[in-house]
Amino acid sequence: MKRETVFDNSVVKYKILAILILLFISSLPASAKDWKSVLDLRGKWKFQLGDETEWAGKSFNDSEWEEIFVPSSWEDEGFPGYDGYAWYRKHFKLPSGAEKKTLYLHLGCIDDVSEVYFNGILVGISGCFPPDFMTAYNTEVILRIPPKSINYEGENVIAVRVYDTQLAGGIVQGKIGIYEPIDFAIPEIALDGMWKFKRGDSEQWKNPEFDDHTWKEIFVPAVWETQDYSNYDGFAWYRLHFDMPKEYAQDELILLLGMIDDLDETYINGEKIGHTGKILRNPWNSNIDGKYQTIRAYTIPSGVLKPGTENIIAVRVFDVEGYGGIYQGPIGIITEEKYRKWKKNRNWEEKVRKGPWEIFDLIFD
Repeated sequence: MKRETVFDNSVVKYKILAILILLFISSLPASAKDWKSVLDLRGKWKFQLGDETEWAGKSFNDSEWEEIFVPSSWEDEGFPGYDGYAWYRKHFKLPSGAEKKTLYLHLGCIDDVSEVYFNGILVGISGCFPPDFMTAYNTEVILRIPPKSINYEGENVIAVRVYDTQLAGGIVQGKIGIYEPIDFAIPEIALDGMWKFKRGDSEQWKNPEFDDHTWKEIFVPAVWETQDYSNYDGFAWYRLHFDMPKEYAQDELILLLGMIDDLDETYINGEKIGHTGKILRNPWNSNIDGKYQTIRAYTIPSGVLKPGTENIIAVRVFDVEGYGGIYQGPIGIITEEKYRKWKKNRNWEEKVRKGPWEIFDLIFD
């Protein structure tokens, strides 16, 4: 009887400890844990109703445009009842030392659909523009800024194309600015951006020697419906040519492909390194349950990559219905040590959100 009492008291102490940990961690805002502000971009932005492709350019003269406060709905800034296309532009300089940081652009929630350009380079897409409209009004827009697009010494320009179908529109809420990640899966080799893309299916398309120069390009990560492939379901392939730095030749590496809708088979230099789900001989009978929500993280076998020269990633995707493609990051190559640490932290935060008994299990399993 005495032994049972001691055990019960210990369990109570551990559970109290778990609850205290939960209360402490949950009291911290997620943004404070994950991001450090580099430059606050809240305030007046240039604004224009309509839609012209030249408005994305860095050198476009927007001096005659009106100004609007960001974040806020454009209805509250003098454009009541307006539904349709509009553009935002913001000119700014980065603080000293920014060149030493990995920078991400935070644009909060954009109602309904957006394309984002940094110094004229497309860096992200959320939702789907007409005719295959899909809102992303409640999705927080966080985009990696490619270092090659950044002017560290002078002026930079952000241009945001927005489409709104009803009610509030525009960059409506959130912490708007440039941020440095604190706890984020930052790839050593970032691979987001323009990839080669082709609908259909051929086993030859995995081979590194295959000539894909006639293929069109598509932005990754974003569903293919946003990029001239509306209402398409079935097979498609992505291919990317990239150089592998020699300094990572001895590291154990993982390829991150974010989330893919629905199933995939992934190859590097012709060798299959991973897959999520199984594509059946009759692919339409394949089980896709939950696969689109699975983060693709594939260990790269030793000897597959060729340091100091060009390498080829080929991704075979099968989409059963709805939207398809490599639609969410992170996209790139990360060291296994760094990935495992991030994954462990991510599992911990998921346990925290579920409650104190999940924390108890995580600590004492």
